[in-house]
Amino acid sequence: MSPIIIDTIGYVALVINLYSMSTKGEYKLRLISMIANIGYIIYGLLISTAPIIIGCTIAVFLHGFHLRRLQIKKQQ
Repeated sequence: MSPIIIDTIGYVALVINLYSMSTKGEYKLRLISMIANIGYIIYGLLISTAPIIIGCTIAVFLHGFHLRRLQIKKQQ
């Protein structure tokens, strides 16, 4: 894959992550940040960097856990 496309994937994930920090509400922040982390995982796979893949995978699970917790709390 072209290095320009790979870099673009990384930058798009970065922009999504930065946008998530400007949102209001924990649910929206975590959801958008989780999407950004999925982008980082794809980027990490393309450039073969284990620290990015591992760190972002953990972040996706943490965001997923907290999103689920927020959904359960909202239903009660």
